[in-house]
Amino acid sequence: MKYQLGWLLFFVFQMGIAQVTTLITKDEVIAKVKESNNTLKMAVQDVLAAKGDFNQTNAILVPTISMSHTGIATTNPLMAFGSKLNQEILTQADFNPILLNDPRQIEDYATRIEIQQPLLNLDGIYQRKAAKAKMDASEMQAERTGDYVLLEVDKAYMQLQLAYKTADVLKKAQEAALENKRIADNSFKQGYLQKSDVLAVEVRLTEIENQLQYAKSSIENASNSLSVMMGDETYKILQPADALSVNTNGISMETFSEERPDIQAMAMASEAYRQIYTADKMSFLPRLNAFGFYELHDDQIFQGDANGYLLGAELKWNILEGSKRFGKAKKSRAAYEKSKLELQHYKMESQVELQRANRMLQDMKNNLKLTALALEQSKEALRIRTNRYEEGLERTTDLLLAETQYSQKQLEYYTTIFQHNYALAYVQFLTKGS
Repeated sequence: MKYQLGWLLFFVFQMGIAQVTTLITKDEVIAKVKESNNTLKMAVQDVLAAKGDFNQTNAILVPTISMSHTGIATTNPLMAFGSKLNQEILTQADFNPILLNDPRQIEDYATRIEIQQPLLNLDGIYQRKAAKAKMDASEMQAERTGDYVLLEVDKAYMQLQLAYKTADVLKKAQEAALENKRIADNSFKQGYLQKSDVLAVEVRLTEIENQLQYAKSSIENASNSLSVMMGDETYKILQPADALSVNTNGISMETFSEERPDIQAMAMASEAYRQIYTADKMSFLPRLNAFGFYELHDDQIFQGDANGYLLGAELKWNILEGSKRFGKAKKSRAAYEKSKLELQHYKMESQVELQRANRMLQDMKNNLKLTALALEQSKEALRIRTNRYEEGLERTTDLLLAETQYSQKQLEYYTTIFQHNYALAYVQFLTKGS
C-alpha cells in the first residue's frame, strides 16, 4: 500500500508541475521586465522630475509674461483723477477743486500685460548648472538601476533553473528509492532482509518526498519573484526554456573604472553641490532685470479705448540680509565637501567589492571542478554498491548512504553552477560601463 502511495505522490507531483507551468525564455523575461518593471518605471519618473527641476531654471533666460484684467469703482480723489488720466477722458472741468476733492464715482477697467526679463543673474546661472548636473546624475543613476534590475532578473531566472534541476534530481532519487522499496519488499518476503532494512528504505523514500515538496515551493517562489519583476499579476508557475548549465562566457579580471554609471552619477551629484555653493557665493552680487507693461483702460468692461506702456530696468543689490546668506553659503560648502568625501569613499568601496567579486568568481571556478569530480566519484560508488546490493553482497544501509551522497553531490554540483554563473554575472555588473 505504501509502495502504491509513493508512486501516486510521484505522479501527482509531476502532474502538478507539468500542467500549470508556462514555458518562458530568458530573452522573453528581459523584454517583459524592460516593458513593465516598476523599479525601472520609477527610475524614469525620477529622471523626468530632475528634468522638470532643470526646466524651471529657464526662468533666468526667458521672460516672464503675465496678463490681467482688473475692474474698480472708486470715489478716492487720487484714484479717480488717475483713472480719468489713464482713460484719457480728463477735461478742464475736472480741475475744479470741488470735483478734485469730492469726485463722483468713476469706474475703470484695465487690461495689463506685464513682462519681466532677467538680464544678469549670476547666482541663477549657477543654480541652472547645478540643476543640469542633477539631471545628468539622475540619468546615469537610472541607467545603473537598469543594470541592477537585469542582474536581479538573471539571478531570479537562474534560481528558477536551479529549482527545476533540484526537482529533477529528487524525482530521479525518488524513482531509485521506489525501486529499492520494491526490491526490499521482495527480499523481506523471501527472508533475505530484516524489517529494519525495509523501514530504512521507507524512511529514505519519505525524506525524498518531503524534499520534493520543498522543491515545488522553491519553483513557485522563484516564479513569483520573476512575475513581480515582469509586472505580471497573474503569478503563473514559470518554467525556463533552457536548463541550468555552466556559463562558459569568459571574462578577464577587470580593474576598477570610474566610467561606471553609478560612479559617474555620484561625480555629477558632487558637481551639482559645487555649483550650488558657487551660486550661493554669487548671491552677494547685484542682479539686473528689465521689466515693462502695456495697459488698456476704459470705463466699460473688456474695452480699451486708452492705452499706454512703461519700460525700465532695475539693478538690485541686497547688500545685507543679516547673516542668512553667510550661513547658507557655509552650509552649501559643507554639503559640497561632504559629497567629495562620499564619492571618494564610494570609489574605495567599489574597488574592494570588485576585488571581492573577482576572488569569489575564481573560488567558484575551483569549486566547480571539485564538485564535478565529487559527483563522478559518488556516481561510481553508487553504481558499485547497487550492483553488489542486487547480488546480496551489500547492506541496505550502505546502499541508502550511497544514494543519499549521490543526490547531495548532484545538488551541490548544480548549486555550484548557480553560484559560479551568478559570480560571473556580478563581476560583469561591477565592470559594466568600464
